[in-house]
Amino acid sequence: MNNESQIRLKFWGVRGSIPVAAYDFLGCGGNTACLELRIKDTILVIDAGTGIRGLGIELLREMPGLKLGVDLLLTHFHWDHIQGLPFFAPLYSSDSEVRFHSTRPARELRELLEGEMSHPYFPVSFDLLPAQREFIDLTKTPICLPHVSVHPFPMNHPQGATGFRIEAGSRVITHASDLEHGNAEFDAILREYAQGSDLLIYDAQFTPEEYPARKGWGHSTWLEATRVAQDCEVDRLILFHHDPSHEDVVMIDIVSQARKHFERTQAAQEGMEIIL
Repeated sequence: MNNESQIRLKFWGVRGSIPVAAYDFLGCGGNTACLELRIKDTILVIDAGTGIRGLGIELLREMPGLKLGVDLLLTHFHWDHIQGLPFFAPLYSSDSEVRFHSTRPARELRELLEGEMSHPYFPVSFDLLPAQREFIDLTKTPICLPHVSVHPFPMNHPQGATGFRIEAGSRVITHASDLEHGNAEFDAILREYAQGSDLLIYDAQFTPEEYPARKGWGHSTWLEATRVAQDCEVDRLILFHHDPSHEDVVMIDIVSQARKHFERTQAAQEGMEIIL
């Protein structure tokens, strides 16, 4: 495998809904959704939950005083996927360029992010951030960057959400969170985009036992994750967007059960790194 097709993936936040900070959750981690992907010199980030704070600190430590470019893909704008953005250190550096990608129109995308940091919610206005910022509508401009392409697809979630098929050379990662199974149209779209992935990252917030009482909340189960992995002939399955009530012992049991249906399954853990 050459370096141009290599993907380095790191999980900075794996939790759904709200962050948790307690001893019994340290194994998987308590920060909300944020992933970093490196393809040679391209830096892709998926979502800006509380995990993005640690990522931003690390990026500036790694590249002090250097021009830093980040492409940030936003699945949607529910709080757990954007709440870390005001604490993303590169936004406070004039040496940084952050390109925001969403399936919302560019003007609306900017207004949504401005609203998050407006009075009285945050003391620093989004307009005053020194980083260069660009706002890109994915419905008009699919992402084609050096050595990597990103193909967005719609998912079944309240107010909508976007999944991503990320291709670098022969390597493929499909990111599918937040979504709820059971809609035939959206289920078919997911399977089309996830087909043959080396890695499938899938929303498995609920157990099959929990799901009936939470139907319509916009999330799926570990059991459905294994079915998608089998149907799409993926190589590895990563369970993601862990429920804030699921302690480490619960997650260990979930993975154990899931592996009975799809052996190459693991739970996303904060700090976990994967190289493809």
